[in-house]
Amino acid sequence: MTPPHRDPEPQGHQHTHSHGPAAPVSAHLRKVIAAVLIPFATAVLVGLVALWPNGAPAHERTGVGFDRQTQQGKVVSVVKVDCKDVNAAQLPVSGETQPSEDRPVSGGLCEKATVEVTTGPDSGRRFVEVVQPDAPRQLREGQGVVVAYAPDAPHDLQYSVTDVNRKFPLMLLAGIFALAVVLVGRMRGVMALVALALSFAVLTLFILPAILQGSNPLLVAVVGAGAIMLIALYICHGLTARTSVAVIGTLISLLLIGLLGSLFIGWASLSGNTDDNTGLIHGLYPHIDMSGLLLAGVIIGSLGVLDDVTVTQTSAVWELRQANPTMSAKQLYRAGIRIGRDHIASVVNTLVLAYAGAALPLLLLFTVAQSSVGTVANSELVAEEIVRTLVGSIGLVASVPVTTALAALVVTADRTGVGAEAGASAPVRSGRGRRRRARS
Repeated sequence: MTPPHRDPEPQGHQHTHSHGPAAPVSAHLRKVIAAVLIPFATAVLVGLVALWPNGAPAHERTGVGFDRQTQQGKVVSVVKVDCKDVNAAQLPVSGETQPSEDRPVSGGLCEKATVEVTTGPDSGRRFVEVVQPDAPRQLREGQGVVVAYAPDAPHDLQYSVTDVNRKFPLMLLAGIFALAVVLVGRMRGVMALVALALSFAVLTLFILPAILQGSNPLLVAVVGAGAIMLIALYICHGLTARTSVAVIGTLISLLLIGLLGSLFIGWASLSGNTDDNTGLIHGLYPHIDMSGLLLAGVIIGSLGVLDDVTVTQTSAVWELRQANPTMSAKQLYRAGIRIGRDHIASVVNTLVLAYAGAALPLLLLFTVAQSSVGTVANSELVAEEIVRTLVGSIGLVASVPVTTALAALVVTADRTGVGAEAGASAPVRSGRGRRRRARS
């Protein structure tokens, strides 16, 4: 029996089965995307060079709050003593910056802790810290502590315990987090950790020192957020057209957040100077625009969630197109926006609850005071969080249709590529027809 004749397939139309990601973007569209992103990346690079600080400017320490000289210490011993036998001047007074000798000494047993300084020029020096029984922080023997140093105080009062040393549990928790990310995400998880480290480097080496140096906080935030966005997205998701669409969607949403934030922060007369920490910053660096600092925080705070939304929407559209290459841009948009609506509901709820959780002690104070909702919302502390939450949420909501539309247009725009795929299958079908005729 003569085997059936098989016509060789043309060399330019080899029939293959590929299970990799679809690549429907033409060279022309890649050039269009590059024409948008290259100027933006260049502007970010120029901004980094022009605004790069020479480190945080020096200042004289005030000895207040975080602006104190600190060293590490260790609790050597703790003994119980009668509070009445302890000098009242040594007892910490809640809500006061200085202990008052006129304050009556409470009864009960106090803790008299001997603390040794373990770092700095006075390493090995010991001092006594007295802790009342109702103090929120109790000390135990062998515990690591942070001690504050006041050089202008009398010798016996120069050192005091200001906090406990939490470095080990924090480092352990960070290690567990990194291990979980790598075990589940594998190489993607490793790249995500690299992107996280680089983002943190941009924040600590560029954004914070540049603001302290006197640069415009909004300009610094835009340049820094742009650098973080480019680094994080391309490292985690690769230098592809899909990632580029997510970058463009994120950029458009950030511009919207910046415009809305600038408008409503000014309209609501939010100063950005609402607590002890911001007051201390303004006192040390009066040239810093605190309302601009507030706006910078809104932009940077929204960036992380925006990345998640835009990447998810872009990937959803790409996968829909790969599953059904016949879908039009309109069909892809409708399918993608249905996915996006679920994403919007969960992300907005997450953002609101995150801000509410951070402001929970403040909300409790307003509840105790039995203030009305209008009074609470009108206070600058709460109004600041409301503007931050709503402006960020509007940007997140807008990012879904914007990114979905961009992805649907880009993924369906390569008509030549689709035609080529159709043409590639025609010779194969023709060859099969000839084979069937040969068999007959």
